[in-house]
Amino acid sequence: MLIGAIVISMMLGVCPITWADNHDLSTTAAVSGPKDKTGAFKELVSQLSVKSLSKKKTTVKAMVKLENDRVRPLLEALLKARLFYGKAAPHPVYIVEVVDQGYQLTDAVSGQLLGIVAKKSIKKVRINNRLRQLIRGALAQRDLRAADVSVRLQAVKTMSKHITPAVVALFREVSKHEADEDVQRLMLAVVANADLTATDGAVRLAAIKVLAKTMHVEYVSTLKGLLVVDAQGAYLESDRKVIKAAKQAIKAIESRISWYENIQTLFFGLSLGSVLVLAAIGLAITFGVMGVINMAHGELIMLGAYTTYVVQLLMPEQLELSLFVAIPAAFMVSGLSGILIERGVIRHLTGRPLETLLATFGISLVLQQLVRSVFSPLNRSVSTPQWMSGSIDFNPVLSLTLNRLYILAFTLLVFFVLLMILKRTRLGLEVRAVSQNRAMAKAMGVKTERVDALTFGLGSGVAGLAGVALSQLTNVGPNLGQSYIVDSFMVVVFGGAGNLLGTLISGFSLGVATKFIEPYAGAVLAKILVLVFIIIFIQKRPRGLFPQKGRAAEG
Repeated sequence: MLIGAIVISMMLGVCPITWADNHDLSTTAAVSGPKDKTGAFKELVSQLSVKSLSKKKTTVKAMVKLENDRVRPLLEALLKARLFYGKAAPHPVYIVEVVDQGYQLTDAVSGQLLGIVAKKSIKKVRINNRLRQLIRGALAQRDLRAADVSVRLQAVKTMSKHITPAVVALFREVSKHEADEDVQRLMLAVVANADLTATDGAVRLAAIKVLAKTMHVEYVSTLKGLLVVDAQGAYLESDRKVIKAAKQAIKAIESRISWYENIQTLFFGLSLGSVLVLAAIGLAITFGVMGVINMAHGELIMLGAYTTYVVQLLMPEQLELSLFVAIPAAFMVSGLSGILIERGVIRHLTGRPLETLLATFGISLVLQQLVRSVFSPLNRSVSTPQWMSGSIDFNPVLSLTLNRLYILAFTLLVFFVLLMILKRTRLGLEVRAVSQNRAMAKAMGVKTERVDALTFGLGSGVAGLAGVALSQLTNVGPNLGQSYIVDSFMVVVFGGAGNLLGTLISGFSLGVATKFIEPYAGAVLAKILVLVFIIIFIQKRPRGLFPQKGRAAEG
């Protein structure tokens, strides 16, 4: 009666079925859906419930050869420890998902959703590391026949991690029919690497010719194996043509790798430079117009980063859009904070640079403590949207991360918008007038105090935008701004106080220089060397690369 009721319910489309804890799972075999046409897949699935690992290994090997869409999800479930079988004969096999009530079952043969059972009602299909490796290779082998090029490419990369004679033979055969050049080139490189041990010198020469076009460091190692010498300094390789070709191939590969590594370093330098420009450009405006050394500039950057964190807390379901909301929000929060600092403190200390420096340093400490009291001293992690995740891989050496690319583009966008504001708006005209000659601008009717407040707010708002960018590169914490305040002043001094173009060029220059020095001197010494360079430079050019005209130049 029970079986009849289940069959009727399935025919009527009543689904899902909630199974009782003590239900006999063997009855599911009666409702497992349409049978496999050949019956081979169903028979192999049933053999996975045996305890013998060697039999399971044989079963997996046979299963890979089948043209059945259910093979991949089953093997993936087995690899992820989500394949179970019923305790009662004939031990039906299921793919499971963990739910609150127990396990949600899917029939491994038909893919049909069955129902929910208690966790104690079924047993896990056990495998070991060797079998896991076999399954990964089997899945990759199936992917070699996929229509998607990216799937085939990933399959070749996966199989290349565990090279065996069988894999080499498979690549040798499949590469003949591969239409995509990148996939074919990767397979041929694996085959050529194996052919370096061939007894025929012509085969070794052909293999070296193929490897010479690659950029894999591991192939350099195998090529150097052909240049091993004995105790007397004679090459173990007897063929002189092979030795010469190997040397040329090593030189070609290393030269190509070095070229792309330099491009990668340049990208990292531009990425660091974009952060320095964002952090310093607001400081350049306030310092150039008002002559204020704002030691709280780093904390304004920190406020922008924390604003991004709060926006994500308020928009947990809209992570992809939260960054677009955080950008104007961070600008407003940091900008308004800057105006309050200028109206409340700095305007009362006009013409007293030392007192202004001490006052802004005190404000920085207050802001740090405020953040610690509200958010705790612990660092906070800001999630990166999906569209900013990942990288663009050009080859095995050159890979550009998307988040840094977007930040670089964002920096240039902010720079040009800020440049248009200063060049094409009334506020920009007044800012330039005040920066060049405050007394004359005031005599012409420019409200210099209003300009000071708006300028300080604009520079502080840009600092908040820098905080948004930094939140995508590092954790957000109370000391975030302190890491960039010194670098910001270095950029401003090197480029020329108040000059936006100078800030842009100096920021990127210092970033690139730092990244090219780091491989030789280390991160700490690289910063010291850059600082020493700037100290020597300002001895020769005290006003920076692009000295400001007018009042700033007179100081």
